[in-house]
Amino acid sequence: MNIPAIAVHGGSGTIASSVEDPKIKKRYLGALQEALEAGFSLLKKKGTALEAVTKSVTVLEDCEFFNAGKGSVFTSKGGHEMDAAVMDGKSLKAGAAAGLKGIKNPVLFAADIMKNTPFVFLAGSEAMEYARRQEYEILPDSYFFTQLRHDQWVSLRGTGDVQLDHSGDSGHKFGTVGAVAVDSEGSLAAATSTGGMTNKAWGRVGDSPLIGAGHMRIIKRVLFHAQATENILYAV
Repeated sequence: MNIPAIAVHGGSGTIASSVEDPKIKKRYLGALQEALEAGFSLLKKKGTALEAVTKSVTVLEDCEFFNAGKGSVFTSKGGHEMDAAVMDGKSLKAGAAAGLKGIKNPVLFAADIMKNTPFVFLAGSEAMEYARRQEYEILPDSYFFTQLRHDQWVSLRGTGDVQLDHSGDSGHKFGTVGAVAVDSEGSLAAATSTGGMTNKAWGRVGDSPLIGAGHMRIIKRVLFHAQATENILYAV
């Protein structure tokens, strides 16, 4: 039997150190810890690596501090378009989605694509058509509104400029989320979710949902660098 392990992260760069407000930093790190414990709890109960990473990422998607799900950044049109992906080492399958609107947990949608369709990647209007056919709840824009993200967008609105979460000097660098895990059977899985870049052009697809490239390629190395930055937590 293998020893299960999981790592979660809340964005690129040393994000926790950039947060000046101690109360916000505490809540931020608390959310990371909650996500870690949620995924690791499943692993300790003989859950699969895929179950663990999707559970951890949904916790972060439900927290307004991260650029995923509820805390997603604004597009140039003032809306939210989210991307997500999952990879399952046991089955060697993957699922991804881009341009999702109103989907509370994009990572679960990506897992749904992997498990229940013959496709790997759905995007834009076709992805949303699948969501409606599967009777996903489409949440209003108000669910995804956060003052911090709105203020970030207003500062760039009309300029054509975009901003990554780990760039700039705002002191509020909350970013794309992800998790990677190995279960008691030795199977690996990874998941990632993002709202993209602030003020991005509508319809933009970033690197996070691209299977075998970009963020999904990087996240599999998280376990080897888990002590490098405060916004990565891990459990074995």
